[in-house]
Amino acid sequence: MDRRDFMAGGLGALLAGGIPAAASAQAWPDRPIRALQGFAAGGNADAIARLVGNEMAKGLGQPIVVEAVTGAGGTLASAAVARAAPDGHTMLLATGGHVVAGALFEKLPYETIASFEPVSTITFFPFLLAVPADSKFRNLGDVLTAARAAPNTVGYGTAGVGSTHHLVGELLAKMANVRLMHVPYRGDAGSIPALLGGSIPLVIAPPTAVLAHARAGKVRIIAATGPERWAAMPEVPTVAEQGVAGYDVRSWAGWLVPAGTPAAIVQRLNAETQKALQVPAVKSRLEEMGGEARGGTPQEMRSMMSAELQKWTQVVADARIPRMG
Repeated sequence: MDRRDFMAGGLGALLAGGIPAAASAQAWPDRPIRALQGFAAGGNADAIARLVGNEMAKGLGQPIVVEAVTGAGGTLASAAVARAAPDGHTMLLATGGHVVAGALFEKLPYETIASFEPVSTITFFPFLLAVPADSKFRNLGDVLTAARAAPNTVGYGTAGVGSTHHLVGELLAKMANVRLMHVPYRGDAGSIPALLGGSIPLVIAPPTAVLAHARAGKVRIIAATGPERWAAMPEVPTVAEQGVAGYDVRSWAGWLVPAGTPAAIVQRLNAETQKALQVPAVKSRLEEMGGEARGGTPQEMRSMMSAELQKWTQVVADARIPRMG
């Protein structure tokens, strides 16, 4: 083969394979991107997906259409994304509950981590421990002292059995070496009225569920579950500061895409997420919702999810919470 034959053959191979592949990558996204989330329309997950998705769409040149696929603790949305084509046109707005479900369900139609490519985290927020304004419990130490004196008599309300709120309480009891009484409700909409009405002495809830009541003087926040004090209420000490060393629980929201999505697309989505999180209006709105805007690399998100899955699986086992079907 002479030089002209070699060049002709090489050019033919490039035209046959390389250019269409490159053109295809450059053409993405060529239609609207679906962003599924597993909770009620208008709720936190929905609002986060729309807020960040609308900003990302400006750089991507295609709209990001948010869809609520509700049911089974968010797992229906996760399942739909896991089986979607890995072409960058379907995303999941996952929350910390995605990993909790992996610890809680005996069997799911997808793998909690392996069925997805992490893109980036978006926001982190603590859970808050709240008591009625006139409660005898002035701080977390009072709660733990009462629980040690009379095990299983200090009740804490949550959004339900197996909710992240529930596991937050079980981990607290384990690390503080006390026995608390779990009182499950149908969501925060059930536990907060029970607290206000005096039916339970304590709730574990996300900031959005209790902040307005705290500002109105109806409840007091006695602890935040993150590693440092919550920026919106810097006067409230953390659980760790109140004698439970090493306690650190935050929920989060972030993007996942189906496993097998090309790395170039994952990186582009990651870059657009980081850009969106730097927009002042996006950052301030996430803070108003009780969170901290914080992105990261796909590798960091995968490591975080793996560590959380291991932690919550152990908590479920230790607390003898029945695993769901």
